[in-house]
Amino acid sequence: MTDKEIIAKLPYQAPFLFVDAIEALSENGLTGSYTFKSDEYFYKGHFKNHPVTPGVILTECMAQIGLVSLGIYLLRNEHVLNSNIQVALTSHQIDFYLPVFPNEKVTVISEKEYFRFNKLKCKVKMFNRNDELVCRGVISGMLKVLQDEE
Repeated sequence: MTDKEIIAKLPYQAPFLFVDAIEALSENGLTGSYTFKSDEYFYKGHFKNHPVTPGVILTECMAQIGLVSLGIYLLRNEHVLNSNIQVALTSHQIDFYLPVFPNEKVTVISEKEYFRFNKLKCKVKMFNRNDELVCRGVISGMLKVLQDEE
C-alpha cells in the first residue's frame, strides 16, 4: 500500500484533512507531515491578531497521521483498498511545548505500542520545521473496515 493510497483512504477531507505526506512507513510506525496554511478556518478566531494553531487541531493532526494512517496500513490485508474506514478515538494524552503558527510545516512521528482486535495505541511526537519538539503523547483508537455499498 502506497502513501498516496493511505491518504486517499483517510475518512477526512478539506478543511479537516491534516495530512500532506507520509515519508516513512513500517509495521511499527510512521512519519508524516502537514503544513498549516495561513487561511485555515480556525486561525480567524484563535487568537485575535496573533493566530496560533489550537492544541485540539495539533492533536487531530497527530491522530490523522500517527494513528489513522498507520491503522489503515496495518489493516491493508483486510481489503482496505475497496472499503471505507471507520475510526473512533478512544483516548489521548498530549503534552504541549511550543506553538505552531500559520504556514508552519510539522512532522509527526508515530511509534506503535500495540495493535490488537483493531485497537491501535501509539506514542506520537510532533516537530516543527526547526526539528524542535512541539508536543508528544499517546493516542489510542478503534478502527473498523466497512465494505462499500455497490
